[in-house]
Amino acid sequence: MEKKMNVLLSDLVVFYHKLQSYHWYVKGCAFFQAHAKLEEYYDAINEQIDEVAETALMAGFKPVSRVADFTALTKIEEASGDYADVAAIFPDVLKDFQYLLKSVEDLKADADKAGNYLISAKMDDFIESYSKAIWM
Repeated sequence: MEKKMNVLLSDLVVFYHKLQSYHWYVKGCAFFQAHAKLEEYYDAINEQIDEVAETALMAGFKPVSRVADFTALTKIEEASGDYADVAAIFPDVLKDFQYLLKSVEDLKADADKAGNYLISAKMDDFIESYSKAIWM
C-alpha cells in the first residue's frame, strides 16, 4: 500500500503542476471561466497533496518528496507548457480525474482488505472529490 500511496502522491504533484500550467496558458473564448476553474482545481489538488503525505506518515509509510521520485512514479502526463485552447484542456483534465478516481478506488479496496481505515476514509474523500469533478 505504501507504493500505491507514493504513486498517488506523485500523480497529484504532477497533476497540480499540469493544472497550473493550463491555468497560465489557457486561451479561447471561455478564458475567464476556464482560468478560474483551473485555479480552483489546482488549489484543491494542492491540499490533497499534503493530505496524502500526512496520511502516509500517520500510517507509518515514508512519502516520496523529491521531484525525481514524483516524475519516476507518476502516470499523469505533463502539460506541454504552450498555449492551449479550452476545448483541448478540459478533455485532458477529465481523463486525469478519471484516472485518479480509479487509483483511489483501488487504494481504498486495498486499505479495506488490510483493515487500514485511516487510508480508506481518506480515499472516500478523494472519491467524492474526483466524482464531482467528473460529473461537472
